[in-house]
Amino acid sequence: MRKSITLLSLSLILMLGCAVGPKFLVKVDSISNPELSSEKTYILLPGLKDVDPNDLQFKEYASYVERALTSAGYIRANDFKDARIAIFLSYGIGDPKEHLYSYSLPVWGQTGISSSTTYGTITSYGSYGSYQGTTTYTPTYGIKGYTSHVGSYTTFFRFLILDAFDLKEYRRSKKVIEAWRTTVTSRGSSGDLRRVFPVLVAAAKPYIGTDTGKQVHITLTEQDKTVLEIKGFTK
Repeated sequence: MRKSITLLSLSLILMLGCAVGPKFLVKVDSISNPELSSEKTYILLPGLKDVDPNDLQFKEYASYVERALTSAGYIRANDFKDARIAIFLSYGIGDPKEHLYSYSLPVWGQTGISSSTTYGTITSYGSYGSYQGTTTYTPTYGIKGYTSHVGSYTTFFRFLILDAFDLKEYRRSKKVIEAWRTTVTSRGSSGDLRRVFPVLVAAAKPYIGTDTGKQVHITLTEQDKTVLEIKGFTK
């Protein structure tokens, strides 16, 4: 009975793990200019070459970023002339990278004899006799050795960059002054950037426009509240 309970608990844990989904390890590195970090009225533009603001993919990703910006107190300008900062959104995914690893598997089999039992009969003929018997051996089983194997898995590098520039100074002197930059990176098995992107934005949300002073590591799943909020699934 004890064994059955243990197996049931393990099954429930595995089922719950599958329901939650995979974990994403995300790294966020943000740096800012203290003199410009208070500017909150923005316009969001593509940071990638040849990407139009009306590109469907950009518009989808921009909607996630705008939810994070709103949560951080930023206000989207209705017109370029009303914006105080221009935020450029860049994103992408690298080529697949294969990783090799080695592992060993045990080989199960007979390892020896634990005991033996002999059964037989004695038949007498006067002063002579004969014996006839059978010996039964009880084998032992266990790990006889190990076999070596090689496996592989593939990962993808995913990134998101938000780069903000001071428009007030640009309009006055045409100088390009960076207000802040937030860089988000992740490496994992999913090569679907549309799936991973909301997770990247959710990880970045508390640090947008700030100075982290170092790279911050965040672990999220697709069912975390902050990720669902970025996707727009709020009650």
